[in-house]
Amino acid sequence: MGACYLWVVRLLVLDGYSSAGRAVLTGCGATEAGRLFERELLRIAPECHIDIAFAAEATGGFPRGVGLAGYDGVLWTGSSLSVLDVSDPHVSRQIDLARAVQRADLPVFGSCWGAQVSAVAAGGRCRRIPKGREFGVGRAIELNQAGRAHPLFRGKPDAFDVLTCHEDEVEVLPDCARLLASNGFSRVQALTVGRFWAVQYHPEYDLNEIASLARLRSDRLVAEGQFADDGAVRAWADGLDALHADPSQVALAASLGVPESLLDPDQRTLELRNWLESLSSG
Repeated sequence: MGACYLWVVRLLVLDGYSSAGRAVLTGCGATEAGRLFERELLRIAPECHIDIAFAAEATGGFPRGVGLAGYDGVLWTGSSLSVLDVSDPHVSRQIDLARAVQRADLPVFGSCWGAQVSAVAAGGRCRRIPKGREFGVGRAIELNQAGRAHPLFRGKPDAFDVLTCHEDEVEVLPDCARLLASNGFSRVQALTVGRFWAVQYHPEYDLNEIASLARLRSDRLVAEGQFADDGAVRAWADGLDALHADPSQVALAASLGVPESLLDPDQRTLELRNWLESLSSG
């Protein structure tokens, strides 16, 4: 697909992790969530200007003298926080910020935590997933009629697999929201809240990030019954790293359950590209 040629846009990426959560990520070899978005955005549209702010922190790290009105669009990352923990100031201040972003009527893209915090800010409700954590490859995300017509999914098939990691989900949509996609694990896999386009999965992830998260959360994945033991987790993660380094390994991809679409960065991040292109169409 090549680069997405837009006018120069200024984007604000809101990293939803706390400072402690970011330290855990980098300590296991994973990438900070804000940097993941920055990497993919610049790959798609290298002319973008990107600022990263840490939405969970009291100071926020916002560029001095630049308010929300100074941006053409906002992106909200995932997080290791739970939107259910409303007494945690790292959570409550992000819900307040999501309301401010919605009042500013800016175009917004969110993944995972971004979907949940936007839904709660607009009056919806989240919960722990009754089936447990959805991790690794999320299967058969199916677009409904509204999703098939929405520009977020232009060029996507009616059903597709994704990279994912979440244990909370949107249970009740706010009145102003539209449901766009579901699968057998979570009914809300994509939604819109005004100009906020959000997906529950992670188009910004690649196989290397999922491998790093698997090693980080090995104990929990084993306890949840997703893997037999730590050795099985590490073997799976090592396989993902090998496939990331050489996506031509068809047999390895099949053994790991990774579809071809997730080996193509343009297909994997198509939702991000579509959101960026929507900025140029108004």
